[in-house]
Amino acid sequence: MSSKQDGKLTTLIGRRTFMKKGAAVAATVFGLSAGLVRTPAQASAKLGEPEKADLKFGFIKLTDMAPFAIAKELGYFEEEGLYVELEAQANWKVLLDRVIDGQLDGAHMLAGQPIAATIGYGTQADIITPISLDLNGNGITVSNAVWEMMKPSIPKENGKPKHPIGAEYLKPVVEQYRKEGKLFKMGMVFPVSTHNYELRYWLAAGGLHPGYYAPQRGDTAGTIQAQVHLSVTPSPQMPATLEAGTIDGYCVGEPWNQQAVMRGIGVAVITDDEIWKNNPEKVFGIRREFAEKFPNTTIRIVRALIRAQYWLDQENNKNRPEAVKILSRPYYVGADYDVIANSMTGFFEYERGDRRAAPDFNVFFRYNAPYPYYSDAIWYLTQMRRWGQIPEQRPDDWYFETAKKVYRPDLYKAAVESLIAEGIMNKSDFPEEVWKSDGFRPVQRGFIDGIPYDGRFPNRYIDSLPIGLKGNEKA
Repeated sequence: MSSKQDGKLTTLIGRRTFMKKGAAVAATVFGLSAGLVRTPAQASAKLGEPEKADLKFGFIKLTDMAPFAIAKELGYFEEEGLYVELEAQANWKVLLDRVIDGQLDGAHMLAGQPIAATIGYGTQADIITPISLDLNGNGITVSNAVWEMMKPSIPKENGKPKHPIGAEYLKPVVEQYRKEGKLFKMGMVFPVSTHNYELRYWLAAGGLHPGYYAPQRGDTAGTIQAQVHLSVTPSPQMPATLEAGTIDGYCVGEPWNQQAVMRGIGVAVITDDEIWKNNPEKVFGIRREFAEKFPNTTIRIVRALIRAQYWLDQENNKNRPEAVKILSRPYYVGADYDVIANSMTGFFEYERGDRRAAPDFNVFFRYNAPYPYYSDAIWYLTQMRRWGQIPEQRPDDWYFETAKKVYRPDLYKAAVESLIAEGIMNKSDFPEEVWKSDGFRPVQRGFIDGIPYDGRFPNRYIDSLPIGLKGNEKA
């Protein structure tokens, strides 16, 4: 890694200050080789200047918006000639709508949002993903009352509940609710969110039906045949909604699981990494029109985000405490330092006093995390079909074509290659898979139910799942 990527340099010297002091001064102060310090003019020799420099990006107050905050605070955007405003959004629908109508130039998005928009579920729009932002980062939390009903049947290991905890331990609780004439209700953040599909996957793996959608009949509630009723709740409101008793549990990103635990109002039962190991979580979403109109700007945005992701995972997460300080600021995530620090620094507290190592709870760069795999997009499409959001069977080729419209590894690789060509990052910083991949991950086996996933055979995968629509079935 060259000195250009050093977080300390960019923390102390933003682009404007850097230019004022001069490359030679910076090299002297930080003990750098003057030849490795590049001015924007030098950097633009191989990549054109941004066609649009002033940008506004939207985000939701979650720790996985970190690449945006870091790219801004450490000067990576400015070093690309980009002057970025980051603006928190009320919810995922508002965020998507504002990207579509051009109020936002791009945004921190749920992995399923660009895909759903492209196929016209909810909203029709051409949104693409030139870079994935992270892996993992979510958890499932239940109320204290539900946990007390679950806990006696969960096996113990070293005196504590044995993890991962499957939804089969929730099944008797749901059955008790049914006998009492009550609905068991859980929250997720958006109908096409990773949280919705992860929660549904966990429930189904434990023998609980989370319900079908039937958009062809105007039914978008997703509760047809449901044993557990899921509904949308904005991420920051999850703990308060749980405390009020409106829902019995939820699936959400951090810091909102840890906040419930630390406030003593709920217990986190499982992380999404335990449901699907190293699952894709958030992406950077932009309009296709934007990428075509502003190609240099697009590549430069991706470059800045890559550098931020690298910094976040650099040397076994050594920079995470500094990242937590940044994220705890009110205009980013705005939660207490200790709440954010748990997962961001490699720990997860399931219940009060049960704090365990979780080094991969938040992954931003490791495991080729930024690469936008077609197979990731296809998995989300399979879940949309499984639960009825895609109401009819589609051929495998449709899944491939749709994924390639949305996920753009070509743009990601162009950004990587330009970073290497300019000496900003080294080729060794990236796995060989960046250049060798055909866009499909190898067969993935890290699912809680043990069912393997091969993105090259989407219909075969759908048919292998015990609960869900198959073949020509409709809800």
